[in-house]
Amino acid sequence: MKTNIEIEFKTPLDEKQYFDLLNEFELENNIFKQTNFYFDSEEYYFRKNKIVLRVRKKGEHFYKITLKSHSDKGAFEQHVLLDEQEATDMIKNGFNTKDFFDIDQNVTLLGTLDNYRVSIPYKDGELFFDKVEYYGITDYELEYEVDNYDVGKKFFEEFLKHYNITQKPSIRKSERIYKTKGIKA
Repeated sequence: MKTNIEIEFKTPLDEKQYFDLLNEFELENNIFKQTNFYFDSEEYYFRKNKIVLRVRKKGEHFYKITLKSHSDKGAFEQHVLLDEQEATDMIKNGFNTKDFFDIDQNVTLLGTLDNYRVSIPYKDGELFFDKVEYYGITDYELEYEVDNYDVGKKFFEEFLKHYNITQKPSIRKSERIYKTKGIKA
């Protein structure tokens, strides 16, 4: 199992801002697709505890399961790589989280989201431009991942100012699935 602390800054983009940034950085041909499969228990244990449980598929055969706990200054992530058969079985039939993590919950698939992502190094971190599709909805987002919260916040705010982007609250991708499904907090 791999663990890490993820520090990220986000803001929604409109369609024009997204395509303008792709053009600015000449990234139109570098977009890759990743599919996120979100899971929760019948009682929504993970949502109630501000934890995200997902299986992510990148490319044709790369899968990993992630447990992500959020805080104000970052997220603690635990990852386990999965083989394709194991992942597809979990997506189809659900599973118990104790097989991977220190939480004992039976979970089933809550929803799926496709993320068309491109990334570039930027100052002390990495910028991500995301086009997100789920249940007939398309939205856009800018993410900046860094190792140092204060430095990252400064660089992110400078980037937004330079490109005339107003920072707005961003809804986590997992939360978009809950809302689309009509599941109240």
